[in-house]
Amino acid sequence: MTPFGYLRARTTSEAVRASAGRPGAVFLAGGTNLVDLMKLGVTAPDLLIDVSRLPLDRVTETADGGLRIGATVRNSDLAAHHAVRTRYPALSQALLSGASGQLRNTATTGGNLLQRTRCPYFQDISKPCNKRAPGTGCPAREGAHRELAVLGHSDGCVATHPSDMAVALAALDATVQLHGPDGERSVSVTDFHRLPGDTPDRDTEIRPGELITEVVLPPRPDGAVSLYRKARDRASYAFALASVAAAVTVRDGRIEHAALAFGGLAHRPWRARAAEEILRGATAGHDTFTRAVDAELAAARPLRDNAFKVDLARSLAVDTLAELTART
Repeated sequence: MTPFGYLRARTTSEAVRASAGRPGAVFLAGGTNLVDLMKLGVTAPDLLIDVSRLPLDRVTETADGGLRIGATVRNSDLAAHHAVRTRYPALSQALLSGASGQLRNTATTGGNLLQRTRCPYFQDISKPCNKRAPGTGCPAREGAHRELAVLGHSDGCVATHPSDMAVALAALDATVQLHGPDGERSVSVTDFHRLPGDTPDRDTEIRPGELITEVVLPPRPDGAVSLYRKARDRASYAFALASVAAAVTVRDGRIEHAALAFGGLAHRPWRARAAEEILRGATAGHDTFTRAVDAELAAARPLRDNAFKVDLARSLAVDTLAELTART
Protein backbone atom coordinates (compact mmCIF):
# COMPACT_ATOMS: atom_id res chain seq x y z
CA MET A 1 0.00 0.00 0.00
CA THR A 2 1.22 3.49 -0.83
CA PRO A 3 0.93 5.62 2.34
CA PHE A 4 -0.90 8.94 2.28
CA GLY A 5 -2.13 11.54 4.74
CA TYR A 6 -5.78 12.35 5.37
CA LEU A 7 -7.41 15.60 6.47
CA ARG A 8 -11.13 16.25 6.89
CA ALA A 9 -11.59 19.93 6.09
CA ARG A 10 -14.01 21.89 8.25
CA THR A 11 -14.23 24.93 5.98
CA THR A 12 -13.55 25.77 2.35
CA SER A 13 -10.72 28.08 3.40
CA GLU A 14 -9.12 25.32 5.46
CA ALA A 15 -9.27 22.94 2.49
CA VAL A 16 -7.64 25.49 0.20
CA ARG A 17 -4.92 26.35 2.74
CA ALA A 18 -4.08 22.67 3.21
CA SER A 19 -3.71 22.21 -0.54
CA ALA A 20 -1.74 25.40 -1.24
CA GLY A 21 1.88 24.75 -2.15
CA ARG A 22 1.52 20.99 -1.83
CA PRO A 23 1.48 19.37 -5.29
CA GLY A 24 0.76 15.92 -3.85
CA ALA A 25 -2.50 17.01 -2.20
CA VAL A 26 -5.86 16.25 -3.80
CA PHE A 27 -9.45 16.91 -2.77
CA LEU A 28 -11.68 13.93 -1.99
CA ALA A 29 -15.46 14.08 -2.22
CA GLY A 30 -17.32 10.98 -3.43
CA GLY A 31 -14.10 9.29 -4.55
CA THR A 32 -15.80 7.28 -7.28
CA ASN A 33 -13.00 8.03 -9.75
CA LEU A 34 -10.09 9.10 -7.55
CA VAL A 35 -10.10 5.96 -5.40
CA ASP A 36 -10.20 3.75 -8.51
CA LEU A 37 -7.16 5.56 -9.93
CA MET A 38 -5.31 5.15 -6.64
CA LYS A 39 -6.03 1.43 -6.64
CA LEU A 40 -4.74 1.15 -10.21
CA GLY A 41 -1.56 3.06 -9.35
CA VAL A 42 -2.38 5.80 -11.87
CA THR A 43 -2.19 8.44 -9.17
CA ALA A 44 -0.54 8.43 -5.74
CA PRO A 45 -1.42 11.56 -3.75
CA ASP A 46 0.40 12.10 -0.48
CA LEU A 47 -2.52 13.93 1.13
CA LEU A 48 -6.28 13.46 0.70
CA ILE A 49 -8.26 16.51 1.78
CA ASP A 50 -11.81 15.34 2.48
CA VAL A 51 -14.28 18.04 1.41
CA SER A 52 -17.38 15.83 1.56
CA ARG A 53 -18.59 17.40 4.83
CA LEU A 54 -18.30 21.01 3.68
CA PRO A 55 -21.59 22.95 3.37
CA LEU A 56 -21.57 22.68 -0.43
CA ASP A 57 -24.41 20.17 -0.79
CA ARG A 58 -27.34 22.44 -1.64
CA VAL A 59 -29.17 23.50 -4.79
CA THR A 60 -30.45 27.07 -4.46
CA GLU A 61 -32.21 29.60 -6.65
CA THR A 62 -30.38 32.68 -7.94
CA ALA A 63 -32.01 36.09 -7.95
CA ASP A 64 -32.42 36.05 -11.73
CA GLY A 65 -34.05 32.60 -11.91
CA GLY A 66 -31.02 30.38 -12.36
CA LEU A 67 -29.63 27.71 -10.05
CA ARG A 68 -26.57 27.37 -7.84
CA ILE A 69 -25.45 23.76 -7.49
CA GLY A 70 -23.04 23.03 -4.67
CA ALA A 71 -19.93 21.04 -5.52
CA THR A 72 -20.82 18.16 -3.18
CA VAL A 73 -24.42 17.74 -4.34
CA ARG A 74 -24.80 14.07 -5.18
CA ASN A 75 -25.56 13.20 -8.79
CA SER A 76 -28.72 11.29 -7.82
CA ASP A 77 -30.03 14.22 -5.78
CA LEU A 78 -29.33 16.68 -8.57
CA ALA A 79 -31.04 14.50 -11.18
CA ALA A 80 -34.14 14.27 -8.99
CA HIS A 81 -34.31 17.96 -8.06
CA HIS A 82 -37.62 19.45 -9.16
CA ALA A 83 -36.14 22.64 -10.63
CA VAL A 84 -33.60 20.63 -12.63
CA ARG A 85 -36.16 18.17 -13.98
CA THR A 86 -38.61 20.88 -15.00
CA ARG A 87 -36.33 23.71 -16.18
CA TYR A 88 -33.14 21.91 -17.24
CA PRO A 89 -34.28 18.39 -18.20
CA ALA A 90 -31.16 17.75 -20.31
CA LEU A 91 -29.09 17.90 -17.12
CA SER A 92 -31.29 15.42 -15.30
CA GLN A 93 -31.29 13.08 -18.30
CA ALA A 94 -27.50 13.28 -18.60
CA LEU A 95 -27.00 12.45 -14.94
CA LEU A 96 -29.38 9.49 -15.08
CA SER A 97 -27.60 8.08 -18.13
CA GLY A 98 -24.27 7.91 -16.31
CA ALA A 99 -22.78 5.14 -14.17
CA SER A 100 -25.12 3.15 -11.89
CA GLY A 101 -27.60 4.12 -9.22
CA GLN A 102 -25.13 3.22 -6.49
CA LEU A 103 -22.41 5.41 -7.99
CA ARG A 104 -24.80 8.30 -8.59
CA ASN A 105 -25.66 8.18 -4.88
CA THR A 106 -22.00 8.83 -4.07
CA ALA A 107 -20.60 10.85 -7.00
CA THR A 108 -20.65 14.65 -6.67
CA THR A 109 -21.05 17.59 -9.01
CA GLY A 110 -17.46 18.77 -8.61
CA GLY A 111 -16.02 15.28 -8.85
CA ASN A 112 -18.01 14.55 -11.99
CA LEU A 113 -16.42 17.55 -13.70
CA LEU A 114 -12.95 16.46 -12.61
CA GLN A 115 -13.18 12.77 -13.48
CA ARG A 116 -10.43 11.54 -15.77
CA THR A 117 -10.52 9.70 -19.06
CA ARG A 118 -11.29 5.99 -19.28
CA CYS A 119 -8.75 5.50 -22.08
CA PRO A 120 -7.33 2.00 -21.41
CA TYR A 121 -3.74 3.17 -21.92
CA PHE A 122 -4.15 5.87 -19.28
CA GLN A 123 -5.52 3.37 -16.78
CA ASP A 124 -2.83 0.72 -17.42
CA ILE A 125 0.44 1.77 -15.78
CA SER A 126 2.35 -0.87 -17.74
CA LYS A 127 1.67 1.12 -20.93
CA PRO A 128 3.09 4.50 -22.02
CA CYS A 129 0.69 7.45 -21.90
CA ASN A 130 1.35 11.15 -22.36
CA LYS A 131 -1.58 12.02 -20.12
CA ARG A 132 -0.25 9.97 -17.23
CA ALA A 133 3.50 10.33 -17.93
CA PRO A 134 4.22 13.25 -20.31
CA GLY A 135 6.67 12.47 -23.10
CA THR A 136 6.14 8.71 -23.16
CA GLY A 137 3.86 8.66 -26.21
CA CYS A 138 0.27 7.87 -27.14
CA PRO A 139 -0.09 4.21 -28.16
CA ALA A 140 -3.83 4.68 -28.55
CA ARG A 141 -3.34 6.43 -31.88
CA GLU A 142 -2.25 3.16 -33.52
CA GLY A 143 -3.75 0.84 -30.92
CA ALA A 144 -7.21 0.45 -29.41
CA HIS A 145 -9.00 3.72 -30.13
CA ARG A 146 -12.53 2.74 -31.17
CA GLU A 147 -14.06 4.72 -28.28
CA LEU A 148 -11.65 7.66 -28.43
CA ALA A 149 -11.60 11.15 -29.94
CA VAL A 150 -12.49 12.28 -33.45
CA LEU A 151 -12.49 16.03 -32.69
CA GLY A 152 -9.80 18.27 -31.22
CA HIS A 153 -7.22 15.56 -30.59
CA SER A 154 -3.47 15.96 -31.06
CA ASP A 155 -0.46 13.81 -31.80
CA GLY A 156 0.03 13.63 -28.05
CA CYS A 157 -3.41 12.37 -27.00
CA VAL A 158 -6.69 11.04 -28.41
CA ALA A 159 -8.49 10.53 -25.09
CA THR A 160 -12.10 11.55 -24.55
CA HIS A 161 -13.70 13.16 -21.52
CA PRO A 162 -16.16 10.68 -19.97
CA SER A 163 -18.70 12.95 -18.26
CA ASP A 164 -22.34 13.05 -19.35
CA MET A 165 -23.20 15.81 -16.91
CA ALA A 166 -20.53 18.15 -18.27
CA VAL A 167 -21.95 17.89 -21.79
CA ALA A 168 -25.37 19.04 -20.59
CA LEU A 169 -23.82 21.83 -18.53
CA ALA A 170 -21.87 23.02 -21.59
CA ALA A 171 -25.07 23.29 -23.66
CA LEU A 172 -26.81 25.08 -20.77
CA ASP A 173 -24.06 27.75 -20.50
CA ALA A 174 -23.15 26.85 -16.92
CA THR A 175 -20.17 28.34 -15.10
CA VAL A 176 -17.84 26.75 -12.56
CA GLN A 177 -17.07 28.70 -9.38
CA LEU A 178 -13.59 28.17 -7.95
CA HIS A 179 -11.99 29.09 -4.63
CA GLY A 180 -8.22 29.06 -4.46
CA PRO A 181 -5.16 30.63 -2.84
CA ASP A 182 -5.65 33.78 -4.93
CA GLY A 183 -9.36 34.13 -4.16
CA GLU A 184 -12.48 33.27 -6.11
CA ARG A 185 -13.09 33.18 -9.85
CA SER A 186 -15.54 31.69 -12.34
CA VAL A 187 -14.91 29.79 -15.57
CA SER A 188 -17.51 28.75 -18.12
CA VAL A 189 -17.95 25.00 -18.42
CA THR A 190 -17.09 25.25 -22.12
CA ASP A 191 -13.69 26.72 -21.19
CA PHE A 192 -13.09 24.69 -18.04
CA HIS A 193 -11.93 21.53 -19.83
CA ARG A 194 -8.97 21.68 -22.22
CA LEU A 195 -8.04 20.18 -25.55
CA PRO A 196 -4.86 18.07 -25.27
CA GLY A 197 -2.45 20.00 -27.50
CA ASP A 198 1.11 19.51 -26.24
CA THR A 199 0.04 19.16 -22.59
CA PRO A 200 -2.49 16.32 -22.47
CA ASP A 201 -1.70 15.73 -18.79
CA ARG A 202 -3.70 18.90 -18.02
CA ASP A 203 -7.41 18.07 -18.20
CA THR A 204 -8.80 21.41 -17.03
CA GLU A 205 -7.98 25.07 -16.48
CA ILE A 206 -8.13 24.61 -12.70
CA ARG A 207 -5.12 26.12 -10.95
CA PRO A 208 -3.06 24.47 -8.18
CA GLY A 209 -4.92 24.53 -4.89
CA GLU A 210 -8.26 25.57 -6.37
CA LEU A 211 -11.45 23.89 -5.17
CA ILE A 212 -14.72 23.78 -7.11
CA THR A 213 -17.36 25.26 -4.80
CA GLU A 214 -20.41 25.36 -7.08
CA VAL A 215 -21.77 25.31 -10.59
CA VAL A 216 -24.12 28.10 -11.66
CA LEU A 217 -26.84 27.64 -14.25
CA PRO A 218 -28.18 30.81 -15.89
CA PRO A 219 -31.93 31.32 -16.25
CA ARG A 220 -33.48 29.16 -18.95
CA PRO A 221 -34.08 31.19 -22.13
CA ASP A 222 -37.77 31.98 -22.51
CA GLY A 223 -39.53 29.08 -24.18
CA ALA A 224 -36.42 26.91 -24.44
CA VAL A 225 -36.64 23.12 -24.24
CA SER A 226 -33.67 20.83 -23.72
CA LEU A 227 -32.77 17.19 -24.23
CA TYR A 228 -29.81 14.84 -23.71
CA ARG A 229 -29.35 11.70 -25.79
CA LYS A 230 -26.56 9.14 -25.57
CA ALA A 231 -25.39 6.27 -27.78
CA ARG A 232 -23.40 3.50 -26.09
CA ASP A 233 -22.54 -0.15 -26.43
CA ARG A 234 -25.03 -1.30 -23.80
CA ALA A 235 -28.09 0.18 -22.16
CA SER A 236 -26.53 1.03 -18.80
CA TYR A 237 -23.23 1.54 -17.04
CA ALA A 238 -21.39 2.43 -20.24
CA PHE A 239 -19.65 5.58 -21.41
CA ALA A 240 -20.85 7.42 -24.48
CA LEU A 241 -19.65 6.55 -27.94
CA ALA A 242 -21.39 9.80 -28.82
CA SER A 243 -23.84 11.98 -26.95
CA VAL A 244 -25.69 15.23 -27.60
CA ALA A 245 -27.14 17.90 -25.34
CA ALA A 246 -29.31 20.51 -27.01
CA ALA A 247 -31.46 23.45 -25.94
CA VAL A 248 -33.60 25.30 -28.48
CA THR A 249 -36.38 27.85 -28.77
CA VAL A 250 -38.53 27.93 -31.90
CA ARG A 251 -41.01 30.70 -32.71
CA ASP A 252 -43.18 30.78 -35.83
CA GLY A 253 -41.15 27.98 -37.36
CA ARG A 254 -37.77 29.69 -36.91
CA ILE A 255 -35.04 28.81 -34.45
CA GLU A 256 -34.61 31.72 -32.06
CA HIS A 257 -32.16 30.11 -29.64
CA ALA A 258 -29.91 27.11 -30.19
CA ALA A 259 -27.23 25.55 -28.02
CA LEU A 260 -25.63 22.22 -28.89
CA ALA A 261 -22.84 20.18 -27.30
CA PHE A 262 -21.35 16.77 -28.11
CA GLY A 263 -19.93 14.22 -25.71
CA GLY A 264 -17.77 11.19 -26.37
CA LEU A 265 -16.03 12.86 -29.32
CA ALA A 266 -13.26 14.96 -27.79
CA HIS A 267 -10.98 15.63 -24.84
CA ARG A 268 -13.68 17.93 -23.47
CA PRO A 269 -17.42 18.49 -23.98
CA TRP A 270 -17.56 19.87 -27.52
CA ARG A 271 -19.69 23.00 -27.86
CA ALA A 272 -20.92 23.08 -31.45
CA ARG A 273 -20.50 26.78 -32.23
CA ALA A 274 -20.45 26.37 -36.03
CA ALA A 275 -23.72 24.42 -35.94
CA GLU A 276 -25.34 26.94 -33.63
CA GLU A 277 -24.47 29.80 -35.96
CA ILE A 278 -26.30 28.09 -38.81
CA LEU A 279 -29.28 27.11 -36.68
CA ARG A 280 -30.05 30.53 -35.21
CA GLY A 281 -32.61 32.34 -37.32
CA ALA A 282 -33.03 29.41 -39.72
CA THR A 283 -36.23 27.55 -40.50
CA ALA A 284 -36.55 24.48 -38.32
CA GLY A 285 -36.35 21.33 -40.41
CA HIS A 286 -34.33 18.27 -41.29
CA ASP A 287 -32.31 20.00 -44.02
CA THR A 288 -31.32 22.83 -41.67
CA PHE A 289 -30.35 20.42 -38.90
CA THR A 290 -28.28 18.27 -41.25
CA ARG A 291 -26.48 21.26 -42.76
CA ALA A 292 -25.66 22.66 -39.31
CA VAL A 293 -24.41 19.40 -37.85
CA ASP A 294 -22.36 18.60 -40.96
CA ALA A 295 -20.69 22.01 -40.71
CA GLU A 296 -19.65 21.20 -37.15
CA LEU A 297 -18.47 17.67 -37.83
CA ALA A 298 -16.45 18.74 -40.88
CA ALA A 299 -13.60 19.33 -38.42
CA ALA A 300 -13.56 15.66 -37.37
CA ARG A 301 -10.34 13.69 -37.87
CA PRO A 302 -11.27 10.08 -37.17
CA LEU A 303 -8.65 7.44 -36.65
CA ARG A 304 -8.48 3.98 -38.17
CA ASP A 305 -11.32 2.40 -36.17
CA ASN A 306 -13.60 5.20 -34.99
CA ALA A 307 -14.91 6.95 -38.12
CA PHE A 308 -18.32 5.48 -37.29
CA LYS A 309 -18.56 7.99 -34.43
CA VAL A 310 -18.95 10.86 -36.88
CA ASP A 311 -22.01 9.28 -38.53
CA LEU A 312 -23.35 8.26 -35.13
CA ALA A 313 -23.02 11.80 -33.76
CA ARG A 314 -24.64 13.24 -36.90
CA SER A 315 -27.69 11.00 -36.63
CA LEU A 316 -27.98 11.57 -32.90
CA ALA A 317 -27.79 15.35 -33.21
CA VAL A 318 -30.23 15.64 -36.13
CA ASP A 319 -32.76 13.38 -34.39
CA THR A 320 -32.38 15.30 -31.13
CA LEU A 321 -32.96 18.66 -32.82
CA ALA A 322 -35.96 17.27 -34.68
CA GLU A 323 -37.51 15.97 -31.46
CA LEU A 324 -36.94 19.25 -29.63
CA THR A 325 -38.32 21.47 -32.35
CA ALA A 326 -41.38 19.25 -32.69
CA ARG A 327 -42.09 19.92 -29.01
CA THR A 328 -42.03 23.69 -29.49
